[in-house]
Amino acid sequence: MNRNATLFTLAALMTSVMGHAALAVGEDTSEPPKKTKTTTQCRDGKVWDAKSNRCVDAKRSDLGDDVLFDAARELAYAGQYENAIKVLGAMKEQKSARVLNYLGYANRKAGRMEVGMQYYRRALQADENYILARSYMGQALVEQGKIEEAKVQLIEIRDRGGEDTWAYRALLQSLGGVRTY
Repeated sequence: MNRNATLFTLAALMTSVMGHAALAVGEDTSEPPKKTKTTTQCRDGKVWDAKSNRCVDAKRSDLGDDVLFDAARELAYAGQYENAIKVLGAMKEQKSARVLNYLGYANRKAGRMEVGMQYYRRALQADENYILARSYMGQALVEQGKIEEAKVQLIEIRDRGGEDTWAYRALLQSLGGVRTY
């Protein structure tokens, strides 16, 4: 397929899927995380602890991994990549695909592309079906001009049942030159 036919096909696919949901960073959702006191009041990798009604050091807190993950996702979405990395580092589940994926995302967005790619690869080693890691990796590949490799990730997402997901739509949009996340 020549370049123009490929672009036309991508444009047609984008048109068909763009109406399904708004795009946002996150766990394959169209909703961005709501801002909490973690991003509005806490600094230096601290997170809001509703029980104590204050910002706490993520490493020293008794907050569970799900609370810390949500805080890290919120920080990453807010562009506070270094703080997101600190919070992710406080989680017990260091080898899970979701943690490795967001370490990839935060590092990539902080300008450390190769470190980010290493985390995406590790996320996929932890769970080859984790399509959000495939999407972010594909977007990183687009940023690097590796379009064919990015298309491979798009096909992988589709073939793993992810065609109707944010992960698929976001990568498709990136391949169309619209935006990367």
